[in-house]
Amino acid sequence: MRGILSGDIDISCLGEPMVEFTRLKKSVEENYYIQSLGGDTSNCAVAAARQGAKVAYITAVGDDRFGRFAIDFWRKENIDVSGVSVFADYPTGIYFIEPAGNARDFTYYRKGSAASMMTSEKFPVEIISKSKVLHLSAISQAISNTAFQTCAYAINLAKQNAVKISYDTNLRLNLLDLKSARKLIHETAKTADILLPSLDEARLLSGKQSIKDIVEYYIKFGPDILALKCGDQGAVIAYENKIEFLSPLKVNAIDTSGAGDTFDGAFLSRLASGYSPFDAGEYAVTAAGLSVKGYGAVKAIPARKTVLKENANK
Repeated sequence: MRGILSGDIDISCLGEPMVEFTRLKKSVEENYYIQSLGGDTSNCAVAAARQGAKVAYITAVGDDRFGRFAIDFWRKENIDVSGVSVFADYPTGIYFIEPAGNARDFTYYRKGSAASMMTSEKFPVEIISKSKVLHLSAISQAISNTAFQTCAYAINLAKQNAVKISYDTNLRLNLLDLKSARKLIHETAKTADILLPSLDEARLLSGKQSIKDIVEYYIKFGPDILALKCGDQGAVIAYENKIEFLSPLKVNAIDTSGAGDTFDGAFLSRLASGYSPFDAGEYAVTAAGLSVKGYGAVKAIPARKTVLKENANK
């Protein structure tokens, strides 16, 4: 993989950040919330930065306390925020996480968010043109028609500048019905150099059930690299006519929020450092496994030294 990726910025992520509020289970009378940051592409950016990658984030936030919180958060993670627009007329998206037995309920407030109003006007062209990889997801596209057009513009811009496109097929049926989502995702997947589906959503999108059939299905879309994330079953990497099944890290999972995004960021960071897709996959499986040992989308994302230490102890 050495020499395939080139650029001053390792990874540029494009999408929607959301400020996260997680309720701690106290009592009926008392509610305590922990504030953090979420959003799939933001999580990916944080994960990549914690592995030592040079990362830029392209998005829009509101001119509000939540937008300022997000920008400060990225800066502390050494993420380039020069591509973050601040809109006075639109708010930063937020969401709440509520405990529900052994599961959790999510409530989103994202309609009309600043990120959903992002356009190609004053788009940070130079960030993408200097990047090795542009990463985006189906959520980046599905939040609004404006966001879809902006993502299409960014993809074309990346192609014009020989920047690799990384695409996570993140399926959210609260944003698009399955038929519309399948059309959108599969059309975009054909443009991707690095395709990052997850097993459960891939079953819905492809109509296939077995991992083998799903891998064969998505290989036909023509990505240079396919990384199928299989949760507690590990991952499958397909590259240059070779397919490798990667075993999961054995952990007691506490919260799987953002595990797939952690995989994305760790995987892309290793590719950008010159590692093969198979080595990058092994590393990313470990990073994702470590990320489920704590609560919240980003708090438990491990740093590079933690991942390397875990791999050394295998």
